[in-house]
Amino acid sequence: MTDDTNTEETPEETPAEETPAAEAPVEETPAAEAPVEEAPAAEAEAEAPAAEPEPEPEATPDIDPSLPRKERLRLLKSRESGAAKATRSPEERQADRVALRKQKAAARSRRRKQEREKTRAARTEQPAQPTPPREHGEGRAKVRTGVVVSDKADKTITVRIEDARRHRRYEKIVRSTSTLHAHDEANDAHEGDRVTVIESRPLSRTKRWRLIEVLERAK
Repeated sequence: MTDDTNTEETPEETPAEETPAAEAPVEETPAAEAPVEEAPAAEAEAEAPAAEPEPEPEATPDIDPSLPRKERLRLLKSRESGAAKATRSPEERQADRVALRKQKAAARSRRRKQEREKTRAARTEQPAQPTPPREHGEGRAKVRTGVVVSDKADKTITVRIEDARRHRRYEKIVRSTSTLHAHDEANDAHEGDRVTVIESRPLSRTKRWRLIEVLERAK
């Protein structure tokens, strides 16, 4: 009987020994308390920015206190950043300018030389085709309209050409008049007629035009 009781007690003791495992949630209480301890640190961090904004620019008399805080900080930072450059004499500044101009001139010369070489290479690759000679009589002959002012000469009339153009700069109408001599084979045109003449080969010392038609007879 005693043996049976001992065997039965041993299994009962084992669950009692496993009870500490059930006590594990008790160890979590410190973890839960950790955020409570961090709260003062968070409060300290929240209070730290409140202590930082000490208006340093206000201590400087040159900065206007009415400006926004960011603007004052920017002005203060711009004054403190970088060391002051050493003062140079006018001769030194002029020497620097001359050196810079020479450097730019050399760069321009190199660039222009490269452009000339490229153009020369392009010409050698594609030689220009020779332009055929222009024969006499080709092209469009000029045509003018004017009024006959004299028909006294035989087979010749004097025509007055009136031109009206707008000035490029002043936008004013500028009128000009010129006279020319035209060949009239049939003496058809008379003084006062409105005629059309066309450019032709030299027919005499002064005649370079020829009558085409009479547009309007004189009244």
